[in-house]
Amino acid sequence: MHNYVTWLRDSSPYINSHRDRTFVVMLPGDGLEHPNFANIVHDLVLLHSLGVRLVLAFGSRPQIEARLAARGIGPRFHRDLRITDTATLECVIDAVGHMRIALEARLSMDMAASPMQGARLRVASGNFVTARPIGVHDGVDYQHTGEVRRVDRKGIGRLLDERTIVLLSPLGYSPTGEIFNIACEDIATRAAIDLEADKLVLYGSERGLRDESGKLVRELRPPQIPAYLERLVGTYQAELLDAAAQACKGGVRRSHVISYAEDGSLLNELFTRDGGDGTLVTQEQFEQLREATIEDVGGLIDLITPLEEQGILVRRSREVLEREVEQFSIVERDGLIIACAALYPIADSDSGELACLAVNPEYRHGGRGDELLERIEARARALGLKTLFVLTTRTAHWFRERGFEPSGVERLPAARASLYNFQRNSKIFEKAL
Repeated sequence: MHNYVTWLRDSSPYINSHRDRTFVVMLPGDGLEHPNFANIVHDLVLLHSLGVRLVLAFGSRPQIEARLAARGIGPRFHRDLRITDTATLECVIDAVGHMRIALEARLSMDMAASPMQGARLRVASGNFVTARPIGVHDGVDYQHTGEVRRVDRKGIGRLLDERTIVLLSPLGYSPTGEIFNIACEDIATRAAIDLEADKLVLYGSERGLRDESGKLVRELRPPQIPAYLERLVGTYQAELLDAAAQACKGGVRRSHVISYAEDGSLLNELFTRDGGDGTLVTQEQFEQLREATIEDVGGLIDLITPLEEQGILVRRSREVLEREVEQFSIVERDGLIIACAALYPIADSDSGELACLAVNPEYRHGGRGDELLERIEARARALGLKTLFVLTTRTAHWFRERGFEPSGVERLPAARASLYNFQRNSKIFEKAL
């Protein structure tokens, strides 16, 4: 019970921040056939019930392939893009129509003792996407394969204002009445851009993106994306990453790549501070190292108070922190201060003191202490300081490992030595800058 209560309390800031926001969610055809699809629907309904304006773009590639195989029609591709002739288009229409109806039926459920009970959702789909033909490339006519010309932003907006979930199929319509087959990733990306969505959520088969060593990449910024695209070329992960990159360039602040096979991946990604097992593509730094301002005092108090109560840090009142806040450097993660350190120049000397180095226990072993130490040392050098002192009762080995040498009270400048607390009996270390 305690864990549940804690999780609910911790998620409340995200509930507040997501309310009345527009999310575009892309679910490929493989995800619609996966056993976890029912849970994904429940998660989408929960988002809607929390006030999220929801647009769902879906794909149907495996369903199209099944219908082509049943009719003995071989699929044709050029540059990893399907060539949609007349016979293939019939299969596309059949598959898309079937999936749209299945989705509407699933979102219409209102069964007792289920997450859908009392939802009473309204779902709308239609000709929201105007398309144009891709045409001829490299001498190959793509025929009924198209690309997005525009999205009916006003029409979708009115439906979202009425608390309706909007479905976007992988079909677009031309002003001449033609039907075009469009990649669902392209529709989701363009919809997110044109609707000025707050988030684009892209479902794939894997848990986000992996680096060369197989480690999950939690966050990517635009300058980092080309290297990953080059390494992932020819994979579906590359398509998802490219879609996220395009959305980012188009003004969508955050895109998430998550797994449709993982139960609760959407909720973990959106309602926990560290996210789930997905990859975030963002225009802004998810975690940043910066100097503190007066607005950070409350967060600093929350971070250092537990350490003060344990006797690890010297107690500082709010008034002291407000007066000295400019001495602090902090690591901020999605609005939460998770680490801090302060630099106090010592009067009448060319020395400074590193103080109040603290890292949230949940975020230790991530190198944030080292980042803060480097920041403090850089600030000290910029001030012309030659020596950095630190006084500690618990973390002597940590500082020794980072180049600090044991020292004594007699080595402290007079202005600092006069304030030394012999009752705390702090160990003193120094480092030449």
